[in-house]
Amino acid sequence: MKIRREIIFTKPAAATLPEKLARAVARQSSLYREVVAEKEEILRHKWFMSERAGRDVGITLATLDWITHHRTGWRKSWRRKNAALGSD
Repeated sequence: MKIRREIIFTKPAAATLPEKLARAVARQSSLYREVVAEKEEILRHKWFMSERAGRDVGITLATLDWITHHRTGWRKSWRRKNAALGSD
């Protein structure tokens, strides 16, 4: 007689939500919105740097430069604006 062993994997509670609902909830979070806005700012910064250099400077250099020179001020400003909107 063979013993059949099965491992049952269960999904975490959050994973049981329908995918569309989970995405909708994530989009409502202020952290998600901040990360998306930050990414857009980095891409804009990359464009400006590339225009000045006359070549594509790459996302890594642009990200490091933006974090070093602009992130702190941008974050304070972004959070101040979004706190007024009543974000979580």
